[in-house]
Amino acid sequence: MVNVTKHIEYWKQSAGEDFVVAGELVDKGRYRHGLFFMHLALEKLLKAHVCKSTNALAPKTHNLRRLAELARLNLSEEFIDVVADMNDYNLEGRYPEAPLASISDTQGRQDMRRATEVFEWLMKQL
Repeated sequence: MVNVTKHIEYWKQSAGEDFVVAGELVDKGRYRHGLFFMHLALEKLLKAHVCKSTNALAPKTHNLRRLAELARLNLSEEFIDVVADMNDYNLEGRYPEAPLASISDTQGRQDMRRATEVFEWLMKQL
């Protein structure tokens, strides 16, 4: 029998670690890498929410929007947009055929700020 509570705690704790690394990288101007880790942090929190809402293991997907749907979260339109936008950083970090254009300082910091709002909201809901 799977211990869903254990999985939720794993996802939550691991997301927190990835969030810290994301912030450190973005602070150093390493936006592509930092936002990839921010995507990973959001993915893990969303997987914790899927476990919580379904009492089952989360699927092996990196699609934040799909995970949010499976978790049955009441996300605002703004947060849905952030989740959808953050999916680009996952693809760019994993697949060479999906590169992003250069990320400016302004864009990198703005995307990190927006994603941080979602991250903090998701943490509070667990």
